[in-house]
Amino acid sequence: MQHAGDLFREHTRKLTEANISSALSILKSRTRAAQGVTQVVEELDKVLVLNNLLISLKNHPDSDRFAPGVGPVSLLGGEYDGDKKIDDLKLLFRAYVTDALSGGRMEESKLSSLNQLRNIFGLGKREAEAIVLDVTSKVYRKRLSQAVTGGDLEAADSKAAFLQKLCDELHFDPQKASEIHEEIYRQKLQQCVADGELDEGDVAALLRLRVMLCIPQQTVETAHSDICGTLFEKVVKEAIAAGVDGYDADIQQSVRKAAHGLRLTREAAMSIASKAVRQIFINYIKRARAAGNRTESAKELKKLIAFNTLVVTELVKDIKGESSDTSSEEPVKEEEKQVEEDEEWESLQTLRKIKPSKELAAKMGKPGQTEITLKDDLPERDRTDLYKTYLLFCLTGEVTRIPFGAQITTKKDDSEYVFLNQLGGILGLETQEIVEVHRSLAEQAFRQQAEVILADGQLTKARVEQLSALEKQVGLPSQYAQKIIKSITTTKMAAAIETAIGQGRLNIKQIRELKEASVDLDNMISESLRENLFKKTVDDIFSSGTGEFDEEEVYQKIPLDLSINVEKAKAVVHELAQSRLSNSLIQAVALLRQRNRQGVGSSLNDLLACDKAVPSKPLSWDVPEELADLYTIYLKSEPAHEKLSRLQYLLGISDSTAATLRETGDRVLAIGAEEEKFVF
Repeated sequence: MQHAGDLFREHTRKLTEANISSALSILKSRTRAAQGVTQVVEELDKVLVLNNLLISLKNHPDSDRFAPGVGPVSLLGGEYDGDKKIDDLKLLFRAYVTDALSGGRMEESKLSSLNQLRNIFGLGKREAEAIVLDVTSKVYRKRLSQAVTGGDLEAADSKAAFLQKLCDELHFDPQKASEIHEEIYRQKLQQCVADGELDEGDVAALLRLRVMLCIPQQTVETAHSDICGTLFEKVVKEAIAAGVDGYDADIQQSVRKAAHGLRLTREAAMSIASKAVRQIFINYIKRARAAGNRTESAKELKKLIAFNTLVVTELVKDIKGESSDTSSEEPVKEEEKQVEEDEEWESLQTLRKIKPSKELAAKMGKPGQTEITLKDDLPERDRTDLYKTYLLFCLTGEVTRIPFGAQITTKKDDSEYVFLNQLGGILGLETQEIVEVHRSLAEQAFRQQAEVILADGQLTKARVEQLSALEKQVGLPSQYAQKIIKSITTTKMAAAIETAIGQGRLNIKQIRELKEASVDLDNMISESLRENLFKKTVDDIFSSGTGEFDEEEVYQKIPLDLSINVEKAKAVVHELAQSRLSNSLIQAVALLRQRNRQGVGSSLNDLLACDKAVPSKPLSWDVPEELADLYTIYLKSEPAHEKLSRLQYLLGISDSTAATLRETGDRVLAIGAEEEKFVF
């Protein structure tokens, strides 16, 4: 059964291959007659008839009674199976599409036939669509040309409806039709600008074509920008390539002709010119950066300024159609506005110089253009660095090196500052950015010399006069100079304060005096150093020998004065109190053995101060008699009742023993005769 089906399919394939071979033979024949394509289509129709018959038999209700293998025609396993013959099959498919559209429209029946033929030939969907699109595009162009030349399209009430109907008849994608319209418009535009400009007749013809083909305004503008823009870009590049000496009347005339003859909008023309000009600007910048020293770098920047003034400024005027002697009032108004916004233009000496006087402006000529800048091409940091380079050149002059390592500095006049102003415009720097560069440079120069004058942080009358003279010398406004002076003296003071704290020469009383004098200690002294000062202050209280401990002073006022955390301060106090408590007892006994009564009293007071901070339990000691002697000595100092009572508790002395000690008096003298002998 399977074998019979294979034999049947092989037979139908050979019949189909015979028709295909015949069609190819006719198609490739060099002597084929005009009716050759018709014969090719007839052969292919035979294939389609056979395919339709086989499909109808396969779909018949009694198909199981027919011979096995009945079904659509397939070329698999035959002569036309494989990539070697695919090009031949594409030729046949193209011929069939061409014939289907020969009447100027695509019938629905033909669409079905083409789909079947694609399946029989084994063509991919994209391959078949590409062939159909290519053939249909040519037919669409032909019918469109006939409609235009015959006047049918222009006479139509609705051009869009006419074109849509044409697409429907050909089963052609309207989007593809729009692409053809754009291509036709571009071809027409290229023909019109072949002489370098668009005259009124060209404009009218292009408008007529645009209306007939329903081309959107955006598409028209893009086409003009691409085609006319390319021509204009060529003219601009030739103009700027001529350099500062080559921008003559002929080039000026060619720029004006291109700018206005090509009917570009001013924005489009300026955009094209800006791109070309900025590339030249960047080349100058690269050379300036690669220069070996500041003088050489400034020379390259000066070439950039000259190029902008002599070439780019004239180029912009020619694009706008302005005459060379037209005065530009707008930049002046803008400059006045900037000056009103920022009074620092008047306070900084170097800033005043970049605004030329009337005499100097007349001498220097008209300022350069500032519409084409490098604002979007370079980061702000790079632009301000370049500006600063030229500003330093203005300040220091030109340095020329001579043999034996010497150098000669040639000072420049104020005209260099005018060039500096023009450079700021080319770099696209805002007013505030320029002010900041001038101010930072003046501040830097002032600070360097002020650091030397105020080396020890002391501000005397003589030094004030010296600093005032320095202000004028570097051209720095007084308010900024005062900030720097304050910064230096504050820094020096901070260093001195930190040193004093580290060496133990500054106590809390002096800290409070400094704060009352409005000294910002929080910023001058680090937090760790302030914490150390607090610890030292508390330690001094616990070793003062007074026995006093003011909780409000220690826990609130001192931490507030030193701007430290209260809870952290309490932890420090508790730690120190616990440590000093036992040490105070040991020290008191040691002084007792040395018969230093005054020292004993002070140590016991320290013990009481620590106990007041952190209440303690009774203390233990190996020699109870020594504790009794400590109590007796403290008793003789006539302390307050509260202190004596608390000491009695801490030393573990009972009331009866305390009473006895008060009656018996002083035993300390006897202790001296019984000093322990130490063996080493």
